[in-house]
Amino acid sequence: MKKTMIWFIGALLLLTSCAPNMNEEEVVQEKESNSNEEQAIVPSYQLSEDNYKMILPFKPGKARGVIVTQVANRLDIDEVEEGLRRHSKSVFDPKKHLFQEGQYIDEETVIEWIDALNPKKKEGAPEKYHRENPRYLSHILEQNYLVKKDDNTVSLAGVSIGIAMKSTYQFQTETGGPTYEEDISKSEMMKQANKIANKLLEDIRKIEGLENVPIMMAIYREEDQSSPVPGNFVAKTNIPADSSSVGEWDSIKEKYVLFPSEEGKEDYFEDHELVTNFGKEIASYFPNYVGVVGEGFYVNDELQKMTLEIPIEFYGKGEVVGFTQYAYGLVQEMFSDHYGLEVKITSSDKLESIIYRNPGSKKPTVNIL
Repeated sequence: MKKTMIWFIGALLLLTSCAPNMNEEEVVQEKESNSNEEQAIVPSYQLSEDNYKMILPFKPGKARGVIVTQVANRLDIDEVEEGLRRHSKSVFDPKKHLFQEGQYIDEETVIEWIDALNPKKKEGAPEKYHRENPRYLSHILEQNYLVKKDDNTVSLAGVSIGIAMKSTYQFQTETGGPTYEEDISKSEMMKQANKIANKLLEDIRKIEGLENVPIMMAIYREEDQSSPVPGNFVAKTNIPADSSSVGEWDSIKEKYVLFPSEEGKEDYFEDHELVTNFGKEIASYFPNYVGVVGEGFYVNDELQKMTLEIPIEFYGKGEVVGFTQYAYGLVQEMFSDHYGLEVKITSSDKLESIIYRNPGSKKPTVNIL
């Protein structure tokens, strides 16, 4: 018993000595828009150079939760947020800036703006009115980017604004009646988004604290409500601190593609065949396999990341381990390391294991849950 206690104390001391030193985190003063200062902490550690540090304690966005009621597809909700942060990196360097959810545009303001920037709602309006006056704008997302100064304070360095636009407008002419759809072309969407962005910028510049900060605006085109893949950002522009007008838009060529699908087969045949053959290899050894679902993320038609989900029924942990080992071997043999890869092995909507690999890495990492 005595030996056991000594061993336990020794192990505890070892773990304590190896644990991260939380005192290394940097305490700074965060300047609020009303000139008040609030103490905050900048974490010592960063997940990677491509990820922003976030100051602590975490502050929810002032319009938190609004996006869930405005954007119909859950995949779009995630991509609007993650994609806007990804595009912000070209303007606000993660090595020099901290990320914070939007603290200037509140819930009430976002809802008011969405209503004002869309055609007016008319109760009982005929089908023709809705088709000629679709409500293009779904949501306005704000993200803040902070910079640490020499006097141990952090202050706002810039703002990113995501403008989520519909590709399909759904409407009813009467409560409980049938739901109609009106497709919105990309060109018409961009025309309306440009008008919305200019009006939006006028209102943003009236907010205390945002009168003279750089703003990056990006336009997001949503997918259909039932789409198995999200939409994508289509354009962005940078607005200098001293400007109150939107300049030229830079086109963004990125998209998510479902595999297998007709679009994938037609536009990205090699990747389509790779996913198909991967599924065939698995099917030849595991009878409980039902199919692979893949999602490719492309920028300028170049594959950046492939995400694969393999739903399969297991009857023991040994099966999970064996299947994961087999899938790991196929990943090594079949998939190039020029792009990111993530393979999720699921059972009854539960994640059993995951295989992932960053671009350029020779060996994937495996986690069995």
